[in-house]
Amino acid sequence: MPKCTVNGKQIEVKPGTSIIEAFKEAGENIAHYCWHPGLSVAGVCRLCMVEIEGNPRLQIACNTMVQEGMVVSNQSDKVKDAVRWGLDFHLINHPLDCPICDQAGECGLQEQYMEFGKYEPEMAERKVKKRKVVDLGPKVVLDSERCILCSRCVRFTDEVTKTRELGIFNRGDRSEVGTFKDRPLDNNYSLNTVDICPVGALTSRDFRFRQRVWYLKNKETICTGCSTGCNVKAYYNEDGLFRVKPVHNEDINGYWMCDKGRDIYKFANPEFRLKTARKGTQDHWDDINVVEAAKSVGSIVKTSVDTDGAGSVAVVLTGQHSNEEYDAILEWINGDLKVDQVYHWVNNPEKFDDFDGLLLRGDRNPNTKGLLERLDARKLNKTWQDFETKLKASTVKVVIVVGPENPAVYTDMGEKVQLINGVDKVVWMSACPVGELNAMTGTTWQIPLKTFVEKPGTYVNFQGRAQTVKPVTFLVKQALSVVEAVQLMAGEASKVELVEPEHHPKKNYFVYSRGPL
Repeated sequence: MPKCTVNGKQIEVKPGTSIIEAFKEAGENIAHYCWHPGLSVAGVCRLCMVEIEGNPRLQIACNTMVQEGMVVSNQSDKVKDAVRWGLDFHLINHPLDCPICDQAGECGLQEQYMEFGKYEPEMAERKVKKRKVVDLGPKVVLDSERCILCSRCVRFTDEVTKTRELGIFNRGDRSEVGTFKDRPLDNNYSLNTVDICPVGALTSRDFRFRQRVWYLKNKETICTGCSTGCNVKAYYNEDGLFRVKPVHNEDINGYWMCDKGRDIYKFANPEFRLKTARKGTQDHWDDINVVEAAKSVGSIVKTSVDTDGAGSVAVVLTGQHSNEEYDAILEWINGDLKVDQVYHWVNNPEKFDDFDGLLLRGDRNPNTKGLLERLDARKLNKTWQDFETKLKASTVKVVIVVGPENPAVYTDMGEKVQLINGVDKVVWMSACPVGELNAMTGTTWQIPLKTFVEKPGTYVNFQGRAQTVKPVTFLVKQALSVVEAVQLMAGEASKVELVEPEHHPKKNYFVYSRGPL
């Protein structure tokens, strides 16, 4: 473990650590554009200049390894002057269109100019004009004038996805990033290039011009789009959710996430949600208060068990909910009411074990493993064929479906609704409306559920790694977690409090979170 001194701080690092990594470990700022910890070293921006004691020339920190006893600094006037010159060169042809740039507010160019620049520009040449609003593919838009040729995006498609759609073309001040002929940027990880772009050259078609980032707050959670469980930040304000971006976790997703996972915020927004409980048959439905709906459902379930026996009630669970929610409903149904007809609705069974080799898995649920662990612990190992047999025999009088939060990944929704159509009483718990329920012939209740951003919980990914999250924000007042729904159904209404969504004028949240420049 070599020891070195970084800006006067003595630290110990692993063998093979670069100087720029040592700066990060020491908590010291250092200018850089092209270096990214998840990519190879390019050494093209020449901003991470440092002075090494005993070396007469400045060195780049990204491609120089720490040696025992090395004393390194980026605080000298010589280094600061070199960095200012580097920034000046990077900005020679940059359009400086911050007021209309999506990256404004979280731009590496802005931040590093304020931290390391603040120079008097000495370049008087006319700026070279390049292409703007370049369609690189279905998800990413390029503004070539803003690009500083750090090559991060090119290295990402070369090294991470290995799809190699991007390259740097032409020479000198005419160089620009682009796609090879007939090869659009259309892999399932393309939006990571937007995340790692240090300026506003690459922008997301989905997020482009939708919000200024200083009007957004963010909190960490996990992606519930598949069983990988990528760590993410969800960005939101009083108008709802606007995007999710990956958070580094070396054991789960590294620095990346897939493009499909970036869409998970959409179904959680109020315009796509079931906002109140509903009761009805076929095309006649009434909106009812969710608390009263859950209480009446609990009474109906208990009456059915008392009158017709535990075999008259069946529960269908999906892998989209948390351990705490499974524990709550299984304790009530199986523990208190002795109902043992509990079935796992497996979506996408033909592709359930698929894996794209990077992050995305065919199991499009965040907690299949947690659900199966709990079913096995209670010896609730019945098959889906058992359920279909019971339905055909008409012995089931009440079916409770704890349905998917994200209906987009359950393409067999209509098939499953048709399967239970004809049961006397159906309770369907879901975050989003299910249009297929309008054809139900038996009395049906729809109970609105909270989504992953509105509740705490623990999810177990495909590795068996448990991850606990906290609520990000609240979007629908009458939505319940499964835990809260069970408390109401079991007669514990005093434990449930409906939370009002946030409603207030937009604020510049950076004022509170960023500190002074």
